[in-house]
Amino acid sequence: MYTQVAILLNQIEAELKSCGLWTLTAPSVEAMQSTAPFFCDTMPLENWLQFVFLPRMRALVEGRLPLPQQIAVCPMAEEAFKHLDHRTLLLINRIADLDELLSGKREQSSARA
Repeated sequence: MYTQVAILLNQIEAELKSCGLWTLTAPSVEAMQSTAPFFCDTMPLENWLQFVFLPRMRALVEGRLPLPQQIAVCPMAEEAFKHLDHRTLLLINRIADLDELLSGKREQSSARA
C-alpha cells in the first residue's frame, strides 16, 4: 500500500503544479502553527496540501508508519477549487483516489476522470 500512496502523492503534486497551484513561497511560521482543519484559517488549501499534507504523508510512507484510515480531503478540495472548474478535475480525482485507498470511501461529487 505504501507504494500506491507514494504514487498518488506524486500525482497530487504533479497536478498542483499543472494547475498553477504550486508555489515556491512557504507559509509563515505563524501560518504553520494553525490548529484548524486544513489550516483553513491561515492558508489556502493548495498551500496546506503542498506544505503540510504532502510532507506529512510522505514521512509516514518513508518511515513505513501507520497511515490514516479515516481521511476525506476530497470534499474540501472540491469546495476550495470549484472556482477553477475543469482545470482541477484531475487533481480532485487523485485526492479522491487517495481518500478511497486509505479509508475505503470515496466522497466525491464532481465527475471522475
